[in-house]
Amino acid sequence: MAGSAKKYGVLVCVDGSAASDAAVAWGTREAIMRDLPITLMHAVPPVVVGWPVGQLYADMPEWQRDSARHVIDQARKALNASLGDAKPPETHTETVYSAIVPALIEASDDAWVLVTGSQGLGAMGRLLLGSVTAGLVHYAHCPVAVIHSDGGAAPDPGGPVVLGIDGSPASEAATALAFDEASRRRVGLVAVHVWSDVGVFPILGMDWHDREKEAQEVLGERLAGWQERYPDVHVERKLFCDKPSDWLLKESERAQLVVVGSRGRGGFPGMLLGSVSSAVAQSARVPVLVVR
Repeated sequence: MAGSAKKYGVLVCVDGSAASDAAVAWGTREAIMRDLPITLMHAVPPVVVGWPVGQLYADMPEWQRDSARHVIDQARKALNASLGDAKPPETHTETVYSAIVPALIEASDDAWVLVTGSQGLGAMGRLLLGSVTAGLVHYAHCPVAVIHSDGGAAPDPGGPVVLGIDGSPASEAATALAFDEASRRRVGLVAVHVWSDVGVFPILGMDWHDREKEAQEVLGERLAGWQERYPDVHVERKLFCDKPSDWLLKESERAQLVVVGSRGRGGFPGMLLGSVSSAVAQSARVPVLVVR
């Protein structure tokens, strides 16, 4: 897919955390695979002083500059540590003195993909994305990769790419990216289509098996053009009548990457992340690409 014209290429949000280091490592591999530059960006929120009320420092204080340099240096070390024998990608660093989410959303307009670590474990454990990550997933202008770092086993590099597909416009964009990712990684693609209407069938007297053939045909139509374009990608189709996020998470256990659209068949365009995408981005232990 095109991406070389984007200024930032693979844009990684860095903050010095373990999740940030994991995001740098994933972004580095993606940049090398796609022959794109990588940009390590650290956003420093302005300091508010007490008087006059609401006054912001016009320039970044020296202590924040020192902290920012440390974050960027650590990100560079994480990048180098992830290279192995590979040639490093063209690398840029940038520190911006601005509110974090708006700055990264603006930068995402000139990036091929925005990579961020998952955050915000808090009292509810893995149930919530960090506020920065959630904001980026909701509003970024490019695909957002959410990378988890919880000390678990690394994803199997030979594992497939899992795609959540429902036929929506966001799902179409996700399908295009998932095929491209699988082709570049030389792995298979697991296309998961889940009917979430299981609770309706008993009420209407419907039988799931009556609908299964129709759903298989719909799934086949959605995939046909992409299979012709990517004949090297072996596709495994999975069709379920159940809660979509549960099956995507189950399939993610043997995958190296999950690709989902930012919204499904419901929701309000441009306002809310689809509940399925949100659940998968929050809970999957492998990288998740959310495509708008």
